[in-house]
Amino acid sequence: MVVSVDRGRWGVVLDGDPARRVVAMRARELGRTPIVVGDDVSVVGDLSGRPDTLSRIVRVAERRTVLRRTADDSDPYERIVVANADQLLIVTAMADPPPRTGFVERALAAAYVGGLSPVLCLTKSDLADPAEFTAAFADLDLPVVCAGRDDPLDEILSTLRGRITAFIGHSGVGKSTLVNRLVPDAYRATGVVSGVGKGRHTSTQSVALALPDDSGPRGWVIDTPGIRSFGLAHVGPDDIVAAFDDLHTAIEECPRGCTHLGPPADPECKLDDLTGHSYRRAMAVRHLLAAVSGGEGDPAEEPRSPERRNEPLPE
Repeated sequence: MVVSVDRGRWGVVLDGDPARRVVAMRARELGRTPIVVGDDVSVVGDLSGRPDTLSRIVRVAERRTVLRRTADDSDPYERIVVANADQLLIVTAMADPPPRTGFVERALAAAYVGGLSPVLCLTKSDLADPAEFTAAFADLDLPVVCAGRDDPLDEILSTLRGRITAFIGHSGVGKSTLVNRLVPDAYRATGVVSGVGKGRHTSTQSVALALPDDSGPRGWVIDTPGIRSFGLAHVGPDDIVAAFDDLHTAIEECPRGCTHLGPPADPECKLDDLTGHSYRRAMAVRHLLAAVSGGEGDPAEEPRSPERRNEPLPE
């Protein structure tokens, strides 16, 4: 498994054992094939892992899941953030900086489309009551865990064990602090929140870290750089609805071109024929569709101070 990427060199763990790690280059026959953290690869050459040795990546296996984003909703170029993660842990602070439903909604959409199971992780919950914020996602059956500085880690560890989990969140929400608590030897850089409610980017590269082996199934966490925007140019309404089995069956009878937003735009949308929990979930997904298409919800992009407005967004 690829666990790090740095200037044309990839850190690769052999057979899932964190102690067996090699540095590899991309074989010439792969051309410019993208290789990202989480990819399963085949390597040849010197596999001793000794200093100053280099192996070669000769094959990238088919990806089971993919977390993608674009720079904005009009950018046709997709960036693969992480491959083969089982879960997406969406880290959100309840205050300082304040929570942004728009970012969570977009991260949820990306997770559903990419095949990852989303989990909402709340930090700084001692500064604000999370009940109102989490209520907005109740009908999506979204798991919620609290992981503030003073919260015990038992609940989140049970969520992470035996799985590969990508962590994502705006800068300043406590993501790297959480990673350092979970993996004490990670030493991920942490920063403070600036005076305008915006975090400083502290993690600059994605990296996969093994959870300590406490005689249970090993888990991996993939810490990703803090991001300011989450474009979804590659996501359509059918892609999101199809992530839910009961809703996917219903929209098979929708008229061609239905956006599933309901009346007045789509008066014949079959989501309106559902009942009970499926109907409530359909309405929650409909709100999600409206939010990510720009119709509702908070903006997903984090505000930028005037002196940094022209700074390029991190990859």
